Amino acid sequence: MTDSDPVLVVTNLDDPTTDLVTEELHGRGVPVVRFDSGDFPTTLSFAATVTPHGIEGTLTTPTRRADLAHIRSLYYRRPSGFTFSHLDGQNARFAITQARYGLGGIMASLPGCLYVNHPHRIGDAEFKPSGLAVAANCGFRLPSTLITSEPDAARAFVKRYGPVIYKPLSTPLYRVNGVSCTVEVGDVVPEDIDDAVAGTAHLFQQRIDKTADVRVTVIGDRVFYVQIDSDLLDWRTDYSRLTYSVVLPPVGLERRLRAYLDRFGLVFGAFDFAVDRRGQWWFLECNPSGQWAWLEPETGLPMVAAMADLLERTT
Repeated sequence: MTDSDPVLVVTNLDDPTTDLVTEELHGRGVPVVRFDSGDFPTTLSFAATVTPHGIEGTLTTPTRRADLAHIRSLYYRRPSGFTFSHLDGQNARFAITQARYGLGGIMASLPGCLYVNHPHRIGDAEFKPSGLAVAANCGFRLPSTLITSEPDAARAFVKRYGPVIYKPLSTPLYRVNGVSCTVEVGDVVPEDIDDAVAGTAHLFQQRIDKTADVRVTVIGDRVFYVQIDSDLLDWRTDYSRLTYSVVLPPVGLERRLRAYLDRFGLVFGAFDFAVDRRGQWWFLECNPSGQWAWLEPETGLPMVAAMADLLERTT
Protein backbone atom coordinates (compact mmCIF):
# COMPACT_ATOMS: atom_id res chain seq x y z
CA MET A 1 0.00 0.00 0.00
CA THR A 2 1.24 3.52 -0.84
CA ASP A 3 0.12 7.03 0.12
CA SER A 4 -1.47 7.40 -3.33
CA ASP A 5 -3.74 4.37 -2.93
CA PRO A 6 -7.31 5.70 -2.64
CA VAL A 7 -10.20 4.88 -0.36
CA LEU A 8 -13.29 3.87 -2.34
CA VAL A 9 -16.51 5.18 -0.81
CA VAL A 10 -19.64 3.47 -2.13
CA THR A 11 -22.76 5.25 -0.91
CA ASN A 12 -25.80 7.22 -1.96
CA LEU A 13 -25.71 10.91 -2.77
CA ASP A 14 -27.40 12.06 0.44
CA ASP A 15 -25.37 10.52 3.27
CA PRO A 16 -24.16 13.04 5.89
CA THR A 17 -22.18 10.36 7.74
CA THR A 18 -20.09 9.62 4.68
CA ASP A 19 -19.68 13.35 4.05
CA LEU A 20 -18.00 13.73 7.45
CA VAL A 21 -15.67 10.79 6.91
CA THR A 22 -14.74 11.95 3.40
CA GLU A 23 -13.99 15.45 4.68
CA GLU A 24 -11.75 14.00 7.41
CA LEU A 25 -9.85 11.88 4.88
CA HIS A 26 -9.42 14.83 2.54
CA GLY A 27 -8.02 16.84 5.45
CA ARG A 28 -5.42 14.13 5.99
CA GLY A 29 -4.42 14.11 2.33
CA VAL A 30 -5.86 10.63 1.75
CA PRO A 31 -7.24 10.26 -1.81
CA VAL A 32 -10.93 9.33 -1.97
CA VAL A 33 -12.99 8.06 -4.91
CA ARG A 34 -16.68 8.28 -4.10
CA PHE A 35 -19.54 6.91 -6.17
CA ASP A 36 -22.98 5.38 -5.98
CA SER A 37 -23.77 2.13 -7.75
CA GLY A 38 -26.79 3.98 -9.10
CA ASP A 39 -24.32 6.10 -11.13
CA PHE A 40 -23.62 3.08 -13.37
CA PRO A 41 -23.55 3.20 -16.33
CA THR A 42 -24.46 6.89 -16.82
CA THR A 43 -21.45 8.49 -15.11
CA LEU A 44 -19.53 5.45 -13.88
CA SER A 45 -17.57 2.92 -15.94
CA PHE A 46 -15.03 0.21 -15.32
CA ALA A 47 -12.74 -2.22 -17.12
CA ALA A 48 -11.28 -5.13 -15.18
CA THR A 49 -9.34 -8.29 -15.88
CA VAL A 50 -8.70 -11.31 -13.71
CA THR A 51 -5.00 -12.16 -13.35
CA PRO A 52 -2.96 -14.57 -11.21
CA HIS A 53 -2.45 -11.59 -8.87
CA GLY A 54 -6.15 -10.81 -8.61
CA ILE A 55 -8.37 -8.13 -10.12
CA GLU A 56 -6.64 -5.48 -12.22
CA GLY A 57 -8.10 -2.56 -14.13
CA THR A 58 -9.71 0.83 -13.63
CA LEU A 59 -12.89 2.40 -12.35
CA THR A 60 -13.76 5.85 -13.70
CA THR A 61 -16.05 8.57 -12.35
CA PRO A 62 -16.51 12.07 -13.81
CA THR A 63 -13.65 13.38 -11.65
CA ARG A 64 -11.54 10.38 -10.60
CA ARG A 65 -9.93 7.22 -11.93
CA ALA A 66 -9.02 4.40 -9.52
CA ASP A 67 -6.54 1.58 -10.09
CA LEU A 68 -8.48 -1.49 -8.93
CA ALA A 69 -5.29 -3.36 -8.03
CA HIS A 70 -4.28 -0.64 -5.54
CA ILE A 71 -7.32 0.23 -3.43
CA ARG A 72 -6.48 1.03 0.18
CA SER A 73 -9.94 0.34 1.61
CA LEU A 74 -13.60 0.38 0.65
CA TYR A 75 -16.31 2.04 2.76
CA TYR A 76 -19.66 0.53 1.80
CA ARG A 77 -22.68 2.46 3.12
CA ARG A 78 -26.10 1.87 1.63
CA PRO A 79 -25.66 2.72 -2.05
CA SER A 80 -28.88 3.28 -3.96
CA GLY A 81 -28.55 0.27 -6.25
CA PHE A 82 -28.65 -0.19 -9.99
CA THR A 83 -31.43 1.29 -12.13
CA PHE A 84 -32.00 1.20 -15.87
CA SER A 85 -35.12 3.34 -16.21
CA HIS A 86 -34.66 3.78 -19.96
CA LEU A 87 -35.16 0.04 -20.54
CA ASP A 88 -38.35 -1.99 -20.50
CA GLY A 89 -39.05 -4.49 -17.73
CA GLN A 90 -37.35 -7.58 -19.12
CA ASN A 91 -34.29 -5.77 -20.44
CA ALA A 92 -33.97 -3.72 -17.26
CA ARG A 93 -34.01 -6.89 -15.14
CA PHE A 94 -31.31 -8.40 -17.33
CA ALA A 95 -29.14 -5.25 -17.17
CA ILE A 96 -29.52 -4.95 -13.38
CA THR A 97 -28.47 -8.57 -12.94
CA GLN A 98 -25.41 -8.13 -15.13
CA ALA A 99 -24.43 -4.95 -13.28
CA ARG A 100 -24.89 -6.57 -9.89
CA TYR A 101 -22.80 -9.61 -10.66
CA GLY A 102 -20.34 -7.71 -12.86
CA LEU A 103 -19.50 -4.42 -11.14
CA GLY A 104 -20.72 -5.81 -7.81
CA GLY A 105 -18.50 -8.84 -8.15
CA ILE A 106 -15.48 -6.71 -9.03
CA MET A 107 -16.04 -4.43 -6.03
CA ALA A 108 -16.26 -7.48 -3.77
CA SER A 109 -12.95 -8.95 -5.02
CA LEU A 110 -10.36 -6.18 -4.75
CA PRO A 111 -6.92 -7.54 -3.81
CA GLY A 112 -5.46 -6.35 -0.51
CA CYS A 113 -8.45 -4.10 0.17
CA LEU A 114 -9.85 -3.54 3.68
CA TYR A 115 -13.66 -3.66 3.53
CA VAL A 116 -15.76 -1.62 5.96
CA ASN A 117 -17.78 -3.73 5.64
CA HIS A 118 -17.61 -6.27 2.83
CA PRO A 119 -20.96 -6.10 0.98
CA HIS A 120 -21.44 -9.87 1.09
CA ARG A 121 -20.80 -9.96 4.84
CA ILE A 122 -23.25 -7.09 5.30
CA GLY A 123 -25.84 -9.13 3.46
CA ASP A 124 -25.27 -12.12 5.74
CA ALA A 125 -25.47 -10.05 8.93
CA GLU A 126 -28.67 -8.22 7.93
CA PHE A 127 -30.77 -11.37 8.48
CA LYS A 128 -32.21 -10.86 11.98
CA PRO A 129 -32.66 -14.58 12.75
CA SER A 130 -29.00 -15.19 11.88
CA GLY A 131 -27.89 -12.27 14.04
CA LEU A 132 -29.93 -13.43 17.01
CA ALA A 133 -28.64 -16.99 16.69
CA VAL A 134 -25.02 -15.80 16.57
CA ALA A 135 -25.61 -13.42 19.49
CA ALA A 136 -26.98 -16.26 21.62
CA ASN A 137 -24.00 -18.41 20.69
CA CYS A 138 -21.62 -15.58 21.66
CA GLY A 139 -23.13 -15.40 25.15
CA PHE A 140 -25.32 -12.29 24.91
CA ARG A 141 -28.53 -12.15 26.95
CA LEU A 142 -31.52 -12.19 24.53
CA PRO A 143 -35.25 -11.58 25.03
CA SER A 144 -37.46 -14.56 24.25
CA THR A 145 -38.17 -14.38 20.51
CA LEU A 146 -40.58 -16.00 18.05
CA ILE A 147 -40.36 -15.77 14.27
CA THR A 148 -43.45 -17.23 12.68
CA SER A 149 -46.18 -17.19 10.06
CA GLU A 150 -48.63 -19.14 12.26
CA PRO A 151 -51.34 -17.13 14.08
CA ASP A 152 -51.81 -19.78 16.79
CA ALA A 153 -48.10 -19.82 17.57
CA ALA A 154 -48.08 -16.02 17.77
CA ARG A 155 -51.09 -15.95 20.15
CA ALA A 156 -49.54 -18.58 22.40
CA PHE A 157 -46.25 -16.69 22.52
CA VAL A 158 -47.91 -13.37 23.37
CA LYS A 159 -49.96 -15.00 26.15
CA ARG A 160 -46.90 -16.73 27.61
CA TYR A 161 -44.34 -13.95 27.40
CA GLY A 162 -46.40 -10.75 27.50
CA PRO A 163 -45.74 -7.90 27.37
CA VAL A 164 -44.57 -8.61 23.81
CA ILE A 165 -43.53 -6.34 20.96
CA TYR A 166 -43.63 -6.77 17.19
CA LYS A 167 -40.71 -5.60 15.08
CA PRO A 168 -40.09 -5.91 11.34
CA LEU A 169 -37.50 -8.42 10.16
CA SER A 170 -36.19 -5.76 7.81
CA THR A 171 -36.91 -2.06 7.43
CA PRO A 172 -38.50 -1.27 4.07
CA LEU A 173 -39.97 2.20 3.71
CA TYR A 174 -43.70 2.72 3.35
CA ARG A 175 -45.19 5.84 1.83
CA VAL A 176 -48.10 7.24 3.86
CA ASN A 177 -49.77 10.33 2.38
CA GLY A 178 -46.69 10.83 0.24
CA VAL A 179 -44.27 10.67 3.19
CA SER A 180 -41.69 7.89 3.59
CA CYS A 181 -42.15 6.08 6.90
CA THR A 182 -40.61 3.06 8.59
CA VAL A 183 -42.55 0.27 10.27
CA GLU A 184 -42.28 1.01 13.99
CA VAL A 185 -41.74 -1.38 16.85
CA GLY A 186 -45.03 -1.77 18.72
CA ASP A 187 -46.70 -3.53 21.64
CA VAL A 188 -48.84 -6.59 20.84
CA VAL A 189 -51.67 -8.21 22.82
CA PRO A 190 -53.38 -11.53 21.95
CA GLU A 191 -56.39 -9.70 20.48
CA ASP A 192 -54.12 -8.10 17.90
CA ILE A 193 -53.26 -11.47 16.35
CA ASP A 194 -55.48 -12.47 13.45
CA ASP A 195 -55.21 -14.70 10.40
CA ALA A 196 -53.27 -12.02 8.52
CA VAL A 197 -50.19 -13.27 10.39
CA ALA A 198 -50.23 -16.23 7.99
CA GLY A 199 -49.52 -13.87 5.08
CA THR A 200 -45.78 -13.48 5.75
CA ALA A 201 -43.08 -13.85 8.40
CA HIS A 202 -43.25 -11.87 11.65
CA LEU A 203 -40.94 -11.35 14.61
CA PHE A 204 -42.37 -11.17 18.14
CA GLN A 205 -40.17 -10.53 21.16
CA GLN A 206 -40.65 -10.28 24.90
CA ARG A 207 -40.49 -6.61 25.89
CA ILE A 208 -37.70 -5.76 28.31
CA ASP A 209 -38.70 -3.56 31.25
CA LYS A 210 -35.91 -1.16 30.40
CA THR A 211 -34.55 1.97 32.05
CA ALA A 212 -32.35 2.99 29.10
CA ASP A 213 -30.98 1.94 25.74
CA VAL A 214 -27.31 1.68 24.77
CA ARG A 215 -25.83 2.07 21.30
CA VAL A 216 -22.44 0.38 21.06
CA THR A 217 -20.46 1.31 17.94
CA VAL A 218 -17.45 -0.79 17.02
CA ILE A 219 -15.09 0.87 14.53
CA GLY A 220 -12.07 -1.36 13.97
CA ASP A 221 -10.17 -1.54 17.27
CA ARG A 222 -12.25 1.22 18.88
CA VAL A 223 -15.49 0.69 20.79
CA PHE A 224 -17.83 3.53 21.79
CA TYR A 225 -20.55 3.03 24.41
CA VAL A 226 -23.38 5.59 24.51
CA GLN A 227 -26.42 5.38 26.78
CA ILE A 228 -29.62 6.80 25.28
CA ASP A 229 -32.26 7.94 27.77
CA SER A 230 -35.88 8.52 26.84
CA ASP A 231 -39.38 7.37 27.71
CA LEU A 232 -39.85 5.78 24.29
CA LEU A 233 -40.35 2.14 23.41
CA ASP A 234 -38.34 2.75 20.23
CA TRP A 235 -35.93 5.68 20.66
CA ARG A 236 -35.54 6.06 16.89
CA THR A 237 -39.06 7.46 16.56
CA ASP A 238 -38.27 10.87 18.12
CA TYR A 239 -34.66 12.05 18.40
CA SER A 240 -35.75 15.32 20.03
CA ARG A 241 -36.63 13.44 23.24
CA LEU A 242 -33.26 11.74 23.65
CA THR A 243 -30.38 12.50 25.98
CA TYR A 244 -26.96 10.88 25.75
CA SER A 245 -24.13 9.89 28.08
CA VAL A 246 -20.95 7.86 27.75
CA VAL A 247 -21.10 4.66 29.85
CA LEU A 248 -18.88 1.75 30.82
CA PRO A 249 -19.82 -1.73 29.56
CA PRO A 250 -20.39 -4.82 31.67
CA VAL A 251 -17.39 -7.06 32.21
CA GLY A 252 -16.79 -9.34 29.23
CA LEU A 253 -19.02 -7.46 26.81
CA GLU A 254 -16.25 -6.42 24.41
CA ARG A 255 -15.12 -10.03 24.07
CA ARG A 256 -18.65 -10.97 23.00
CA LEU A 257 -18.81 -8.03 20.58
CA ARG A 258 -15.59 -9.16 18.93
CA ALA A 259 -16.79 -12.76 18.73
CA TYR A 260 -20.02 -11.62 17.05
CA LEU A 261 -18.24 -9.47 14.47
CA ASP A 262 -15.68 -12.19 13.77
CA ARG A 263 -18.46 -14.71 13.07
CA PHE A 264 -19.79 -12.44 10.31
CA GLY A 265 -16.42 -11.15 9.11
CA LEU A 266 -17.21 -7.53 10.03
CA VAL A 267 -14.93 -4.71 11.23
CA PHE A 268 -17.78 -2.29 11.96
CA GLY A 269 -21.05 -2.84 13.80
CA ALA A 270 -23.74 -0.71 15.48
CA PHE A 271 -25.14 -2.76 18.37
CA ASP A 272 -28.34 -1.95 20.25
CA PHE A 273 -28.94 -3.06 23.84
CA ALA A 274 -31.77 -2.50 26.33
CA VAL A 275 -30.76 -2.04 29.98
CA ASP A 276 -33.23 -3.41 32.53
CA ARG A 277 -33.88 -2.28 36.09
CA ARG A 278 -31.22 -4.66 37.42
CA GLY A 279 -28.64 -3.10 35.14
CA GLN A 280 -28.49 -6.12 32.83
CA TRP A 281 -27.79 -5.50 29.12
CA TRP A 282 -30.07 -7.31 26.64
CA PHE A 283 -28.96 -7.74 23.03
CA LEU A 284 -31.48 -6.44 20.50
CA GLU A 285 -29.61 -6.32 17.21
CA CYS A 286 -26.45 -5.38 15.35
CA ASN A 287 -26.68 -3.28 12.21
CA PRO A 288 -23.64 -3.78 9.94
CA SER A 289 -24.43 -0.46 8.19
CA GLY A 290 -25.87 1.45 11.13
CA GLN A 291 -25.85 5.19 11.76
CA TRP A 292 -23.35 6.57 14.26
CA ALA A 293 -22.03 10.03 13.34
CA TRP A 294 -24.85 11.93 15.11
CA LEU A 295 -23.48 10.64 18.43
CA GLU A 296 -20.17 12.49 18.15
CA PRO A 297 -21.46 16.06 18.70
CA GLU A 298 -23.73 14.75 21.47
CA THR A 299 -20.89 13.07 23.40
CA GLY A 300 -17.57 14.40 22.13
CA LEU A 301 -16.42 10.89 21.24
CA PRO A 302 -13.89 10.91 18.34
CA MET A 303 -15.88 8.59 16.11
CA VAL A 304 -15.26 10.27 12.74
CA ALA A 305 -11.52 10.21 13.39
CA ALA A 306 -11.74 6.54 14.36
CA MET A 307 -13.46 5.68 11.09
CA ALA A 308 -10.92 7.71 9.11
CA ASP A 309 -8.09 5.92 10.95
CA LEU A 310 -9.59 2.58 10.00
CA LEU A 311 -10.03 3.49 6.33
CA GLU A 312 -6.62 5.13 6.15
CA ARG A 313 -5.29 1.90 7.72
CA THR A 314 -3.24 3.64 10.38
CA THR A 315 -4.41 1.15 13.02
